[in-house]
Amino acid sequence: MTALKICFVVSSPLTAKAFLSGHIVALSERYAIDLVADAGDAADIGRIPAHARIVPVRVLRQISLLADLAALLRLHSMFRRQRYAAVSSVTPKAGLLAMLAAALAGVPLRTHIFTGQVWATRRGWQRWLLKAADRLIARLATHVLADSPSQRDFMVAEGIVRADKIRVLGDGSICGVDGERFRPDDARKTEVRRSMAIPEGAVVFLFLSRLNRDKGVLDLADAFAGLDAPDAWLLVVGPDEASVRADIETRLGTATTRTRFIGYTERPEDFMMAADVFCLPSYREGFGMVIIEAAATGIPAIGSRIYGVTDAIEENVTGLLHRAGDAAELARLMTDLARDSERRRAMGKAARARALRLFSREAVTIAWLRFYEQLLG
Repeated sequence: MTALKICFVVSSPLTAKAFLSGHIVALSERYAIDLVADAGDAADIGRIPAHARIVPVRVLRQISLLADLAALLRLHSMFRRQRYAAVSSVTPKAGLLAMLAAALAGVPLRTHIFTGQVWATRRGWQRWLLKAADRLIARLATHVLADSPSQRDFMVAEGIVRADKIRVLGDGSICGVDGERFRPDDARKTEVRRSMAIPEGAVVFLFLSRLNRDKGVLDLADAFAGLDAPDAWLLVVGPDEASVRADIETRLGTATTRTRFIGYTERPEDFMMAADVFCLPSYREGFGMVIIEAAATGIPAIGSRIYGVTDAIEENVTGLLHRAGDAAELARLMTDLARDSERRRAMGKAARARALRLFSREAVTIAWLRFYEQLLG
């Protein structure tokens, strides 16, 4: 009997590698899997090619009318020929093109998973247009997923999707955390700190994400500059996609001497192992998976009190929450944890236990398998 076919559509191969690898491997044991991505180097999608057919289609993250129309036509033609049982998409542009093409091609099951809303921090016509795109994705999809309960509630409250049409798989997260990769390691902690000339007794705060204003990195710079903790150090890890490093350094002032900048890394776990507290003062977040990865390495987090982050941090148990944009409150919470090593250790221990109990990679993959079993029988 021919296996039912599922097609996943993403804009970037890195999205597939980071979020879908484990699910595709597991699903490939029961279904025939195709992955649509703007694939170049096979290393960009890791182990997926051994378990799925890769179909290169140029799906850009930015708006480009000609490229978007070409991708839409290519997807529509492909969906009609292949007769997929289900088409699934991740990220906004991939979702819009995939859900539209699949609906026009008559694909019976169309699923999209939302991982955050770009329009949450926009104003005016941009907010209206981006919200309209998300509404269209939700309308075209037969099944809508969110990667956190608070994001689901936000989507319903904003009128993007009906409450009876959107769900969360398991307790949340799109991919889950690998507890073996992300784990406490004192030897590695010492090694990484020495490589960056950070004193052994320092209290190290870590920011690990794309460097842009929506992630709150400028607020973090303001907070760290005013921190009442002379033994505190700051690691800033991630690509400077918005060219904000100069602004960060200006805001840090003399605290720049206790700051280390690292660009994009393939080994985020090394810096999490080296840190004492993770910081994500973001203005928008679908779930805050990076917080769960940090938690698995045994460190607490300080994050903004927004949807997505509130699912990743259990307040006063695995970390602390502050009002988004409030650098003074963030500085106060950082100071509190910098001065209290026992509290840091207790929160870090609780954070790892919670991450592995609720958000393990295995648990999330099982939830995905059950979801598709329910859909496809």
